[in-house]
Amino acid sequence: MSVQLGMPQPRQEAAPTLPAVPPSRPADAPAGLTDRYGRRATDMRLSLTDKCNLRCTYCMPAEGLEWLAKQAVMSAEEIMRIVRVGVEQLGVRELRLTGGEPLVRHDLVDIIAALRRNHPDLPISMTTNGVGLAKKAAALKAAGLTRINVSLDSLHEETFTKLTRRPFLDQVLAGVDAAWAAGLGPVKLNAVLMRGINDAESPQLLAWALERGYELRFIEQMPLDADHGWTRRNMITAAEIRELLSRDFVLSPDRRARDGAPAERFEVRRRPAGSAEPDGPVLGTVGIIASVTEPFCSDCRRTRITAEGKIMSCLFSREEFDLLGLLRSGAGDDELARRWQDAMWIKPKAHGMDHVGLDAPDFVQPDRSMSAIGG
Repeated sequence: MSVQLGMPQPRQEAAPTLPAVPPSRPADAPAGLTDRYGRRATDMRLSLTDKCNLRCTYCMPAEGLEWLAKQAVMSAEEIMRIVRVGVEQLGVRELRLTGGEPLVRHDLVDIIAALRRNHPDLPISMTTNGVGLAKKAAALKAAGLTRINVSLDSLHEETFTKLTRRPFLDQVLAGVDAAWAAGLGPVKLNAVLMRGINDAESPQLLAWALERGYELRFIEQMPLDADHGWTRRNMITAAEIRELLSRDFVLSPDRRARDGAPAERFEVRRRPAGSAEPDGPVLGTVGIIASVTEPFCSDCRRTRITAEGKIMSCLFSREEFDLLGLLRSGAGDDELARRWQDAMWIKPKAHGMDHVGLDAPDFVQPDRSMSAIGG
């Protein structure tokens, strides 16, 4: 089947790899979204759409993907209901809106405004590629968005276009500045380094972010590409990222507690040429998300809902359980909460990539790409 770039195409829903209904958790299990290993999910990642207007090489194929049919995606009202159950019954304390690309959803501002009315004190953030953000940043802030994360892998137009397959760098940079001006801070930037493409640019990207007060986080490339071309051998590791940055900067562990955050933060000082010692004050911080080589599974606090309302207990999970179908069948809030709890109870102890060996032979890549899951 051929797919036209930029045009929504219906696709079949991926079948869960387990039965549609997870096994019931024990009656004496702790409250909330707890699992068998004592972790409790309080950070909800909810995907608004699987559609995206970029074709990043580490996420999507050049020809794009077959989009979900409109009726398969959660409506605004269904999103409100699921978030309400999470917050009021299951102890969700933070909400991150993801995609695909959330900005392509026409009712995005209305969704955020409704979420804010329903949950005045809930931190609501959003991850975006920044295309079109400049036009909407002020409205998003006015609607109640707390802060924003923007993907930015390069400051060079040629490199950016090579990675994203779209010439939209100027739009993304304008969106970052508009988010800052609108008060959606701290503005966090996410960068994925690809060997031989943008890895050498990492010190320059960090310097640029520090000068503007943005918080940059480098992310190890994860095996969530639709082409399934990821190999551990070709990935830029966290250790390599620290080495790349150390040529111009001195990194020291951030004194703030990590507290379940995916990024390990470092204070950044300038390194004079030829010196091992820092020069001058702390310029800011940088984060490194080492999901593959330095996993933080033991302190994971995230639960994920895909755009079609499937529960995923782990970003790398091959297990999905249908929450939206249950909602549409007329289930009450208590039944929705129980399904969600049952799905989270069987969350795996770890994702399985932290094995000795370059290609982690025991790890099986999920069928879905990042855009279809929601980060």
